[in-house]
Amino acid sequence: MTLFFSGETVGNYADAKKCDTGAFAAFFRAMLDRGAFIAPSQYEALFVSSAHTDADIDRTVLAVGESLAAVSQRS
Repeated sequence: MTLFFSGETVGNYADAKKCDTGAFAAFFRAMLDRGAFIAPSQYEALFVSSAHTDADIDRTVLAVGESLAAVSQRS
C-alpha cells in the first residue's frame, strides 16, 4: 500500500506526480515523532508482515490518525 496526499484519485504515475510531497514529508516526520518508521518517499510501498503484532498495528493506526491530524493543521 502507499499513501498520496491529493484531492483527486491517484490512478497512475502522472497523477502521483501531482500530489503534495510536502504534506507527505510532514506526515513522514509526524510518524517518526510517534515512533513509527515508514518509507521516506510516497513512491515507496508500505508493508504489513506476520512479524507485526496486533499491538504493533494498533500503535501504528493511532500514529497514523495523530499524524494525519497534525498534517491537516500545518500552515
